[in-house]
Amino acid sequence: MIKILGKQIRGYQKATILAPVFTALEVLMEILIPFITASIIDQGIEAGDMGKVYLYGGIMLAFAFLSLCFGVLAGRYAASASAGFACNLRDGMYENIQRFSFSNIDKYSTAGLVTRMTTDVTNVQNAFQMILRIAVRAPLMLVCSMVMCFVINAKMSLVFLAALVFLGAVLMLIMTRTLPIFRKVFRKYDDLNASVQENVSGIRVVKAFVRESYEDEKFTKAAENLYRLFVKAEGLLAFNSPVMMLAVYGCIIGLSWFGAHFIVAGTLTTGNLTSLFSYVMSMMMSLMMLSMIFVMVSMSAASAERIAEVLAEEPDMEEPAAGVKTVENGSIDFDHVSFSYKSGSGEAVLRDIDLHIRAGETVGIIGGTGCGKSSLVSLISRLYDATEGAVRVGGRDVREYDLEALRDQVAVVLQKNVLFSGTILDNLRWGKEDASEEECEDACRQACADEFIRRFPDGYGTWIEQGGSNVSGGQKQRLCIARALLKKPKVLILDDSTSAVDTATDAMIREAFAKRIPGTTKLIISQRISSVQDADRILVLEDGQVSGFDTHEALLEKNDIYREIYDAQMKSGGDFDENSSAGRE
Repeated sequence: MIKILGKQIRGYQKATILAPVFTALEVLMEILIPFITASIIDQGIEAGDMGKVYLYGGIMLAFAFLSLCFGVLAGRYAASASAGFACNLRDGMYENIQRFSFSNIDKYSTAGLVTRMTTDVTNVQNAFQMILRIAVRAPLMLVCSMVMCFVINAKMSLVFLAALVFLGAVLMLIMTRTLPIFRKVFRKYDDLNASVQENVSGIRVVKAFVRESYEDEKFTKAAENLYRLFVKAEGLLAFNSPVMMLAVYGCIIGLSWFGAHFIVAGTLTTGNLTSLFSYVMSMMMSLMMLSMIFVMVSMSAASAERIAEVLAEEPDMEEPAAGVKTVENGSIDFDHVSFSYKSGSGEAVLRDIDLHIRAGETVGIIGGTGCGKSSLVSLISRLYDATEGAVRVGGRDVREYDLEALRDQVAVVLQKNVLFSGTILDNLRWGKEDASEEECEDACRQACADEFIRRFPDGYGTWIEQGGSNVSGGQKQRLCIARALLKKPKVLILDDSTSAVDTATDAMIREAFAKRIPGTTKLIISQRISSVQDADRILVLEDGQVSGFDTHEALLEKNDIYREIYDAQMKSGGDFDENSSAGRE
C-alpha cells in the first residue's frame, strides 16, 4: 500500500523533503531558547550584568525569528506537498477508473468511489501533512527536550521519565479503544453517500410514490450511525486532555518540590529550574501531538487502504500490444459463446450462443426480462469479454482489436440513456468530436429528433441539465440515438432505446435507418413485436440460450415463445399509440 501511494508524491518530492528539514530547524531553534533564558537569569539578572542580559536577549530574539521563518517555510512546503499529493491521488484514481472494464466497475459502488475520491483523500491529505510536520516535530522535540533536561540535571529528569511512562500507557490504552471505532466510521460513510446519491438521482420516483418520509428516515438512520460512532470515539479521546494536564501539573509540582531542595542545596540554579519547566511543557505537548498523530494516521489508514485498492485495480480486459485499427465490415459472429458476470453468482448468463449475422443486416432481439439480451450485445463492443467461445466483428475476434477502434465502429445506445450537462450540440459531439452543425442536424433527422429540437427557443444551443433532466424520456432516447449515428458506425446497437417513443416515431426511425445507413448492421433489442417484426431476422432468447433465429413469418410458424409474445401483444390490440396514429390517418 505504501509503495502504491508513494508513487503519487511525484512532482512534489522537493516539498516533501524540505518540509521536515525546516521543521527540524524550527525545533532546534525552539530547544535553544529555554537554554538561553537560563543564561539570562543566571549570568545576567542574578549577577546584575545588563550587558549579558542584552547579549543573550538579542541571541534569543534572533533564534525566535529564525524559528518563525523556519516554521513558515515548513508550513508552506507541507501544505504544498499534501495538497499536491491529494491532487495526484484523485487524478490517479480517476484515470484508473476510466480504464476499468464493466466487470471492474461492478466491484465498486458509485457511492464508494465518490467517498474514496473525497472523504478518504481528505483524510490521507491531512495525515500526510501531519506526518511532514508534527510527526517530525513531536518526536524531535521530545528527544531534544529530554536530552537538554539530562544536561541540566539528570536526577530531576527522572520526574519526566515517570510522567512519560504514565502518559504513554494511558494514551496507548485510549488509542487501542478508539482506532477500531474509527475504522467502522469510514465504512459507514459509503452508506451515507449511497443514501444521498440514490435519493437525488431518483427524486422524481420518491415524490411520485410519496416516499419522502421513508427516505428521510433512511438517511437519518445512516447519519445517526455515524453520530453514535463519532461520539463514542471522541468521548474516549476526550480523556487525552485531562490525562495530559494531570501529567503536566504533576511534573510541575514534582519539579517545584525537588527543585526547591536542589536550589537550597546549591546544586541547581533558578535559571536551570526555569528551563526545566519550559522543557517539561515541551515534552508533554510533544506527547499530546504524538497521540493526535497516531489517531489521525490510524483513522486515515482505512482510507489509504481504500484508495490503494482503486489505484492497484488492474483492468481485467487486456488490449493487444498492436491491436487491429480497422474494422472491415459489420458482420458479427458468436462462436459457441458462454458468459457469466464474475462479480455475480458465477452462474452463466449466456450459454453456447452460436450466431452469424451478415454485414448490413437488421436483426431484432426479443425475449423475456433477464434472458441475456443486454449481456449479448455488450460482448460485441467488448464491454465484457466472453467466458467461453469467441465473438467476431468484421471477421476478427474482438480481443484482437484496439478497443478505441472497435468501439468507434460499434455504436451502442444503452438501455439507460445518459446525457451530460452542456448544449445539445455538445452532447451530440460525443459521437464525433469535430462534427459540423450540418452533420449533427442530419443525424438528428435520422433519429427523429430534429423536429422537437427546433421547437426549443435556442434550438441546438439548448442547454441540457445534468442527466438530461430537462428533456423527456423519448427526447433523451432520440438524442442518444443521434449521438451514436454521428460515429457512422459499421454496427449500431439499440438496447431497448426506443421504449419511450411512440410506435409511429419508432417506425419512422427504423425507416430512416433502412434508407440512410443500409450498410450498417443494426441490432434492435425491444419488448415490442412492432419494433422488430420488419427486421431481416429476429433472434429469440430464452434463459440465456437461442430459442429461435429467423424471419418474423417463420418464427410465427415454428417458435412457440415468439408466437406467445406476438399473440399477447396483438390480442390486446397492439400499441395504443399505433392504433391512434392509424385512426388519424
